[in-house]
Parts: sequence; structure tokens; C-alpha cells
Amino acid sequence: MVATPIGNLEDISYRAVRILGEVDLIACEDTRQTRKLLDRYSIAKPLEPLHEHNERDRAPELARRMAEGLTVALASDAGTPLISDPGYRVVREAIAAGVPVVPVPGASAVLAALAASGLPTDEFAFLGFLPPKAGARRAELESRAEETRTLVYFEAPHRMLDALADLAAVLPGRPVVIARELTKLHEEFLRGTAEAIRATLAARPSVQGEFVILIGRAERSAEAPSAGVLRATVARRVAEGRSKMEAIKATAREFGLAKGEVYRAMEE
Repeated sequence: MVATPIGNLEDISYRAVRILGEVDLIACEDTRQTRKLLDRYSIAKPLEPLHEHNERDRAPELARRMAEGLTVALASDAGTPLISDPGYRVVREAIAAGVPVVPVPGASAVLAALAASGLPTDEFAFLGFLPPKAGARRAELESRAEETRTLVYFEAPHRMLDALADLAAVLPGRPVVIARELTKLHEEFLRGTAEAIRATLAARPSVQGEFVILIGRAERSAEAPSAGVLRATVARRVAEGRSKMEAIKATAREFGLAKGEVYRAMEE
């Protein structure tokens, strides 16, 4: 499994170049994209498409050929194979067939964005792409309200403004970092609230590029709210028509607390 550059073609290891030049076959998402990389390093090897539409059918056959002695490099269009990319079935079939699976590490948009974000890196969760539909997207963000880890998502450019609007509504107050076009000519980091970043992007003629969204935990105020303040805030939201559960979740988000802390305040 060979990690390839996420933008800048210089971001590849000596080992990866050597392996790509030594294998019998390179299985890749898009042969046109991989050919650009191979041409850059004067590598001429057979390419075989392996993508989400054919992986289920191709994986057993590739595993069989590898068990017979064929050496195969698995490469994504960009970054580390299997990270929101095809390859899981091939790896699973290879392991079942007794074929050694060897990682050749390298570029990763997730780690590059996280390292430069300025958000805590001791604990994080990569959660793939946000759901494309608004309802499912909001439900996903709502389910992360009590997360204490930095959250990392991918997002498509045509959904960025909607995603940031939902993020601002569901998880207000969270520190947000947007990493755009990592390692490329127009690499950019936008930091602030979801609402402020959305305004910045909305003011542009168009929203283009490849995006990583990073969400930090809600920042707690210097002085934690008293149990009385929490109870009053929950009561106000219930009076406004929310269920008790919704009111507790919303109060926890407002003060940057875990839901359980608000529950305990309600019992005092």
C-alpha cells in the first residue's frame, strides 16, 4: 500500500518511488492521475483501475494473482490508500490468501491538516465525508456534541457553505479550522467560528478546492456556570417548546460542557 502525494508531487518518499518501480503491477483509482506521478519519476509499469465501482469484483482475482507471486502496489489518487479511498477489500482478500500486506507510509491530508491546524492533536477522530444531505449532516454533527476530541471531516467544495451553516447552528462556539488545497499552490488555512469562516468563503466569487474541516471542542468559560444557572437555562428552553432532552443538549453545547454535567446539575 503506497501513499502518494496529496498535491505537491515532491511529497513522496524514496522508498515509495523505489517500490513503484519494482512491482509487477500498480492498482490505482484513476490511471490518468497515477500516470502523472509515474511520469514525474520516470516509472513505466502496468496500471490496473481499482475503484469503488469494481473493487468488489476485482479484489478476489488480485489476491489470487498475488498468492501466485504477482507483486502489486495499491495506490490512491492522492494520500494514503484506504483512508476514504478504495482498497479495503483487496487488503482483506490478500490477508485471507496469506499474502503479506506492507504499508509504505507517506502523505495524508488528515494528518497534514491536523498538524497545522492549531487545534489539540493528542486525541482526534477522522470521520470521513460529512453526509451530503442537510438532515443527515445535522444529525451527524449533533451526535458529536459531547466529543472531547478534535474532529476531522472531508467536504466537497459545492457543499462547504451549507456544511458551515449547519455547523454554526448545531455546534455554536466551537473553534473551527478549514484547510484548503493542502500542499498545493493555493494552500490556505481559515481559522475562527464556523459562521465567520462561512462569511469569508461566501464573499468569494466561487468556493473551489479540496477541503478538510477540523472542529475543536467547545471552549469553556473561565468560570463554570453554577448548577442554578444550568437549571434555569434548561427550564427556559423547555418553556420555549423544546423537550427536556433537547434543552439539556443545547445547554451543554452553549456552555461547552458534557451532557452528563448538565444532567447532574438538574438532580441537585
